[in-house]
Amino acid sequence: MTSADAICALAGLAGGLVGWTLLEYAIHFWLGHLPRGRILTSREHLAHHANILYFTPFALKVRGAIPVLSAVLLGVGAALGAWAGVGATIGVAAGWTLYEVVHQSIHVNGPRSAWSRWAARHHLDHHFRNPRANHGVTTPLWDLLFGTHVPVERVRVPAGALRSLPWLGRALAASEAPPFLADYEVVGPGGSVRVRR
Repeated sequence: MTSADAICALAGLAGGLVGWTLLEYAIHFWLGHLPRGRILTSREHLAHHANILYFTPFALKVRGAIPVLSAVLLGVGAALGAWAGVGATIGVAAGWTLYEVVHQSIHVNGPRSAWSRWAARHHLDHHFRNPRANHGVTTPLWDLLFGTHVPVERVRVPAGALRSLPWLGRALAASEAPPFLADYEVVGPGGSVRVRR
């Protein structure tokens, strides 16, 4: 590998990471929500909305990723050279992997840093209040550009959904409330609201 090849690969990697953020938005909104269950991606996504602890099986995710990553490799490789194609494919794969980890962590583990606190508010508001907004999970960039961003200060979680967010239930029961708890209201039957400060 020459230094020019390395530069092409690094530029492809950076482009792939940025490109992934658009792909994340496209998969979530354009393929997950807009088809309303008429395609497999949408059916899987709507199943996740119905049960937020349901995640598409790994084998099905790989089956979907192979043609996408192949298209990135071939498309970028043909347009910008083989090393740029390899870099872009690695960038998209790395972004996709990060997204999968972050998305599952939001539902299973809850916030652990300032950024994950933002990501949890942003994404869980999408689940509980406004499924037409906040489609980016790792970044609000495309929501801002496409007009689907809604700022979130506090997420209203139905009391019945607490069993699907065990980390929030534990935080509510803790003797010392973690700072992220101020980001959530638990809405009980009859419209009453329990808030732990």
